[in-house]
Amino acid sequence: MNLIPFAGVAFLWFIGVLRDRLGQQEDRFFATVFLGSALLFLVMLFAAAAVIGAVMLLASRTEPNELTSSAIFHYARAVAYILNNVYATKMAGVFMVSTSTVVIYTGIAPRWLAIVGYVSALVLLIGSYYIGWSFVIMPAWVFLISVYILIDNLRSP
Repeated sequence: MNLIPFAGVAFLWFIGVLRDRLGQQEDRFFATVFLGSALLFLVMLFAAAAVIGAVMLLASRTEPNELTSSAIFHYARAVAYILNNVYATKMAGVFMVSTSTVVIYTGIAPRWLAIVGYVSALVLLIGSYYIGWSFVIMPAWVFLISVYILIDNLRSP
């Protein structure tokens, strides 16, 4: 739970690096969708983490059988699930679609990364309910783009 804020800061740095690479090529429409979906994703992630953290704190102070049978526990679990697996996942998909579109229009990364982004976003937007491990798709795609940018920056003088 304590690593989630660091992941959020790293994601904000990633957004900054992408916007810096775009420079003057940045389209206002896609920049708005790109930045808005990224920030909404972070808000949903942090809100879900706060709810899960509150449940864990509550669990450490009460009897386990008493906690799991309480209505508050079931409500908090449902809220955290919906925030993370529905809203945050969908915002991650929107972020991936807008970023992939910007990549294709500006050429700041290879086209194959954008295509992988579109396919991954489709999995998140449509199939995330059915695929339990789908939450790792977006971080893996961000990692791919980050590695490409790092290698590209090291290659250029």
